[in-house]
Amino acid sequence: MRILEKAPAKINLSLDVLYKRPDNFHEVEMIMTTIDLADHIELTELSADTIKIISHNRFVPDDYRNLAYQAAKLLKEKYHIKKGVSISISKTIPVAAGLAGGSSDAAAALRGLNKLWKLGLTLDELADIGSEIGSDVSFCVYGGTALATGRGEKIQHISPPPHCWVILAKPTIGVSTADVYQNLSLENVKHPDVKGMVRAVESQNYEEICSLLGNVLESVTLEMYPEVAMIKDQMKRFGADAVLMSGSGPTVFGLVQYESKVQRVYNGLRGFCGQVFAVRMLGDQHQLD
Repeated sequence: MRILEKAPAKINLSLDVLYKRPDNFHEVEMIMTTIDLADHIELTELSADTIKIISHNRFVPDDYRNLAYQAAKLLKEKYHIKKGVSISISKTIPVAAGLAGGSSDAAAALRGLNKLWKLGLTLDELADIGSEIGSDVSFCVYGGTALATGRGEKIQHISPPPHCWVILAKPTIGVSTADVYQNLSLENVKHPDVKGMVRAVESQNYEEICSLLGNVLESVTLEMYPEVAMIKDQMKRFGADAVLMSGSGPTVFGLVQYESKVQRVYNGLRGFCGQVFAVRMLGDQHQLD
């Protein structure tokens, strides 16, 4: 039996960090939404009791470090599964980019294995399991648009944002999320208006969404990596309606409402940035078949 799952990337419309918790995680408030840039996961049952990861991307680990591997291992242990699985990951989402590619792969593996092994779990149950793997996995299990709190695992669904284009540009660097959080000082940062963004998304107010984009982690990443700041400036210059870094970076995204402007922004960025994508918002949750 073979199961195919799509693993879409996410962007943060708003990302705030409130404080460092006693467990060394940070308390966050963020609004995430899925976009139509996706990895594809193929799961095939194996007779041998083993987990096999197949990827042709040299930056994707094929062992226990892979989050999809961890998802399979966790399900096998929780539900005493004695069968094996081969997980083939076809990457489109850039690695270490602030787009939750690894987390989305793990979430897709959870959804796919739920079908493959006929576990009958709900999305809520899968998201709960996903929270044990990584902070973004719970959101990625659902997809759609949500306010995420706690360390990112507490999910409150909201309506999808208005339809628009998303231009993404990733410089040829990787950013360590741990390093960014370690260098974050919350004393003098400007905190984004997360609640205002929730209202703007719920009311489908595109102009208000553009004016409220905010990411507290930019204060760290832009200082550590000046090329990220340069991409932000260029994206604005080429005509994006609003520009923000996603997650801990280094990917920068721009929102563009009208298709007539998309090619100009896209072509301008392709001149000096290797990985550039023009995609649509998804915003709708995954459904279990």
